[in-house]
Amino acid sequence: MHHFDEIYGLAADRHGGPHALEDKLSKPKPAEELAALPEDRWLSTITKCIFQAGFNWKVIEAKWDGFEAAFDGFDVGRCAFMDDEKFDALLQNTRIVRNGTKIATVRDNAAFLFELRTEGGVGNVLGGWPSTDYVGLLDMLAKRGSRLGGASAQYAMRFAGRDSFILSRDVTARLIAEGVIDKPATSRKAMTAVQDAFNTWMHQSGRSLTEISRVLAMSL
Repeated sequence: MHHFDEIYGLAADRHGGPHALEDKLSKPKPAEELAALPEDRWLSTITKCIFQAGFNWKVIEAKWDGFEAAFDGFDVGRCAFMDDEKFDALLQNTRIVRNGTKIATVRDNAAFLFELRTEGGVGNVLGGWPSTDYVGLLDMLAKRGSRLGGASAQYAMRFAGRDSFILSRDVTARLIAEGVIDKPATSRKAMTAVQDAFNTWMHQSGRSLTEISRVLAMSL
């Protein structure tokens, strides 16, 4: 496995040098800012990523104002206690994508975020989870959330602003090239290997998972 500086050099060479590369990197929000992020914004972000999965992202983005209105601004209490009448109305609402399975995740994930209130609140739990155990956070989201077992959770954490890596095609290709994994990571063993590699690169560079993930993606 190459030192992070070598991988950074590859990415910089491909993207116009270090200054140009730095302009393309984003940093995660600090823990205190994530802790203050309202519950409804977490639920909104999670829901958007679930609906985008396997669908045209531009269509979801264009309809998002309709989603916000249909789901009462993603108020966690209202969504968690959604009754059958409300659910049936959503299935007929042309302002959203009328996928019953995904609509049901809003109720389920609202209930999940509601539970997190007793554990310190969603912002503290998801935002404060150690980056050195990010795969542990993903595992928790897969077990306790609804339809959060794949890339949707990774994108939701990134778009919410928490420190994260996304195992995109390019990031996966770099991890394979570095000998970290030999195919897309789906097993617990492979995910542990990915976390170990990111932890090593964090130690070498002092950078966040978010920055490292972007550098890996741009190094190919």
